[in-house]
Amino acid sequence: MQNTRISTLVDNILSGLGSFFLNPWRRFSLLLISLLLGNFLGTAVSTISGQKADLDIVAAALLVAVTEAISRLAYSTPSATARSLPVQVLNATKIGLTYSLFVEAFKLGS
Repeated sequence: MQNTRISTLVDNILSGLGSFFLNPWRRFSLLLISLLLGNFLGTAVSTISGQKADLDIVAAALLVAVTEAISRLAYSTPSATARSLPVQVLNATKIGLTYSLFVEAFKLGS
């Protein structure tokens, strides 16, 4: 790929973000925000699919497929890839989503 101004700008922004999130507190805060985002997404998905009531099976199958793909990416790859920030953010979002769906199931069961 040619070294154009836009590619140089994107490379500089991505390297700046990478060095910004090397700080453990910033990394932890990003992972915590991802966990809470997953919690919100779980509540939103269960509310929307419960209201629509037509696509429950499709939504459940899609959620299981996405969750399994993220788990495979996070846990079956070498540790250098699994420790990368985007994979950890996806995994934290998946954990929040799964936790939220369990909480919703317990609310419906009681």
